[in-house]
Amino acid sequence: MPKSPPKSPKKSVRDEKSKFGKDRRRRHHHFLVTVSYADGESFGRVYTDKEKATRFADRQRRSPVVKSARVNQVS
Repeated sequence: MPKSPPKSPKKSVRDEKSKFGKDRRRRHHHFLVTVSYADGESFGRVYTDKEKATRFADRQRRSPVVKSARVNQVS
């Protein structure tokens, strides 16, 4: 009986562009929101949902004492 050709690896359902995209151990990603205030203080909060992190950063940006608020994917 002839051998069948080897099967190609399955393609991922998600098409991710980040450097964490091929890590199959991960079930969700973490997003760090860093808020910098006008007096030099900074504050960070981690979310597992990008939408919630973005909404939090947008809400913080509306405050007159906030200098910047950024969202970074950390894992």
